[in-house]
Amino acid sequence: MSRDRRTRRISRRDKHPADPEATTIAKIAQPLNTLPPYELVNEEGIAKIHNASLEILSDVGIDFYDDEAQAILIQHGVRMQGDTAFFDREMIAEYVTKAPSQFTQLARNPERNVVIGGKHVCFAPVYGPPFVVNLDRGRREATLEDFRNFVKLTYQSEWLHHSGGTIVEPTDEPTHTRHLDMVYSHIKYSDKPFMGSVTSANNAADSVKMAEIVFGSEAMAEQPALLSLINISSPRRLDDRMLGALKVYAKARQALIITPFLFSGAMAPVGVAGTLVQLNAEALAGIVFSQMVNPGTPVVYGAFQTNIDLQSGAPVFGSPESQLALYTAAQLARKHKLPFRSGGMFASSKIADAQAAYESVMVMLPTVQAGVNFVLHAAGWLEGGLAAGYEKFVLDNELLGMFHKFMKGLDLSENGMAMESLRTVPTDGHHLGTPHTMQNFRQAFHRSTFFDYNSFEQWRDEGGITATEKANGRYKTLLRQYQPPSLDPAVDEALLAFMAKRKAEIKPEY
Repeated sequence: MSRDRRTRRISRRDKHPADPEATTIAKIAQPLNTLPPYELVNEEGIAKIHNASLEILSDVGIDFYDDEAQAILIQHGVRMQGDTAFFDREMIAEYVTKAPSQFTQLARNPERNVVIGGKHVCFAPVYGPPFVVNLDRGRREATLEDFRNFVKLTYQSEWLHHSGGTIVEPTDEPTHTRHLDMVYSHIKYSDKPFMGSVTSANNAADSVKMAEIVFGSEAMAEQPALLSLINISSPRRLDDRMLGALKVYAKARQALIITPFLFSGAMAPVGVAGTLVQLNAEALAGIVFSQMVNPGTPVVYGAFQTNIDLQSGAPVFGSPESQLALYTAAQLARKHKLPFRSGGMFASSKIADAQAAYESVMVMLPTVQAGVNFVLHAAGWLEGGLAAGYEKFVLDNELLGMFHKFMKGLDLSENGMAMESLRTVPTDGHHLGTPHTMQNFRQAFHRSTFFDYNSFEQWRDEGGITATEKANGRYKTLLRQYQPPSLDPAVDEALLAFMAKRKAEIKPEY
């Protein structure tokens, strides 16, 4: 059977009006992770890593490539030598404690506000790929239409609580103005929380202004409406673009994810413990600086770490070493009493195949067990982050549904113990049809509406469709059935007017 024929068959099947996914729009609440966090390292080991990080901060230093940032550091007692900042060890804990241990990010629909921190978990889609992949057209450069498609798919997902940021790079839009179209797309096509642009201070300021049009500056001063990703340019440096965006968001009291971007064997040592020393030092430098800019700015302790293949130099996702780092970084975040960002459905695979599935689960299970609060790249990631996969997005969502149920833990209530059924069912009987089963059968077990649980014969007779082929039909159905959330026409008009003004003002960089 040709791919085209299979795709047509999938599309016909997905048109069925009884499809339970057809009209589902994010009805599941943001989950609490009730599982006890896995502690890989004892307290002595965590202290050893942290003390080594303090040595990096005080004796080796972190570079800040921005004059205003250097002036702020000096004002707060940091010793500068050229571009390198040396922090007194005693000041680290003092400034880290100024950041809240938990905060709420506003959504355009207040029912979709998310809590970041504690036992709360927030899943967001893939971030940053310049390419997209699907069965129909293969791999190609991402466009603004693709960006909007993924926003719409995320909006309709039960399991993604956040619209994300640069889900893909819309390469058909000018580099110097595409941030406006991306932020607007999040606002227009979804009412979930979203992220701001971090490619420059001016782009960050545009993001703040657009959020103020929607939420109002007073509301944003109380609770952040933007959560933005600040990557450390490892090893041990913050560049002018990231610092520019960081300062804008911190001054506006908008939330920041401070994340070292580490490949062990390249931008960090091959020793995982050494990588964690560097990661902790870099994250703390960014967090401390954010509190120097504006005390109380909400921040998330971030960790993006994996290793390279030392034979080819290519990054490896889903490696056992990266999961050891994830577990330990989570312990460091808890030590600092800060929300934690890490993990995702990472895969080195180029398509949504078995390798992608194995790699993704290899990362997501530790993500849940470690107690990660904000999970960027929770759906759609392929090719080491170079591509966003439409079918992969659908398949990842199914796993997220399972993790929602897993995070609820074991139900030891009277209903969960089911003693009445245990007492009344005879040894030659069964639990099918008992009062307890009939009362609980709809919610007792997680049941995917997408995965195939039928017999081989039924699956074969219905066309022998693979999960990836079925996902191709599913994402198309979701896009076809998408209905936008309401947006105040006056707000929409103000956003469009602001965008038109800024597009006329911003000059391309050559």
